[in-house]
Amino acid sequence: MEPIILLICLAGLIVGSITDLKTREVPDWINYSLMFAGFGIAIIYTIINQNFQYLIESIIGFGFFFAIALVMYYTGQWGGGDSKMIMGLGALIGITWPITSWFNIDFYTNGFPFLLNFLIYSIVVGATYGLLWSSVLAIINRKKLIKEFKRLLKTKKIIFYKKILIAILIVGIISQIFVDKNFKIFILTMIMILGITFYLFIYIKSIEKVCMLKMVSPEKLTIGDWIADDVKINGKIICGPDDLGIEEDQIKKLIELKKKGKIKEILIKEGIPFVPSFLIAFLITLFFGSKLFLHFL
Repeated sequence: MEPIILLICLAGLIVGSITDLKTREVPDWINYSLMFAGFGIAIIYTIINQNFQYLIESIIGFGFFFAIALVMYYTGQWGGGDSKMIMGLGALIGITWPITSWFNIDFYTNGFPFLLNFLIYSIVVGATYGLLWSSVLAIINRKKLIKEFKRLLKTKKIIFYKKILIAILIVGIISQIFVDKNFKIFILTMIMILGITFYLFIYIKSIEKVCMLKMVSPEKLTIGDWIADDVKINGKIICGPDDLGIEEDQIKKLIELKKKGKIKEILIKEGIPFVPSFLIAFLITLFFGSKLFLHFL
């Protein structure tokens, strides 16, 4: 990587990590600065070298992470700040073009392109980071968590799903009589995965309820905050979970409603600050490249 691009990426990730840890927010000026810097540097390189490949690679890098960011944002895994951060990094780093040139590379010798390495490490580090973060929250709030876990197990919806799970388990056990050895292992593995996923879902919901929900005044809301419950006034929904992030006009409306005495506080969901995981993944990519995961292939 070019030193100037490396420094800009590191600066953005460090500042973004600090603000994300402190406030659960990544200021737009950081993310948009990364995007403008990425496209700006690409344009300068294109003009100097009279080669559009630099700009094309920047646009493709941005577009690649834009698609990933959309999926993660609309599935509720990342907030708006996390999504914009990754898009800015995509514009800065870029993806080698044409992609067909990848097929002429010996990956075991030269490794994957930087952005692809970063994506792979981001997935692994992000999953590990999220699990550790939620585990720490679970330990700190273990008494409330256990109580909420037990409460959820008694809800009608969970009891219904539990009956389905038991029915699948019974069918799986009976099927062992009629299938060969290899298929027996497959069926038991799938049942085990299904059971783990079921209780993991309840565990995650318990953590969310106990550790990630809080009441805030409308004045303290920021654009992109996740609203946990519908806010209704005279039967009209002002904002809610379906918004996938509150907007500026909704915040203004809520502030006006508070001044009129119609609402006091809003229940929001605090997500896990994921930008630090991007920083860790970036540093691993920088120092190790493809070596770590190619070692296991």
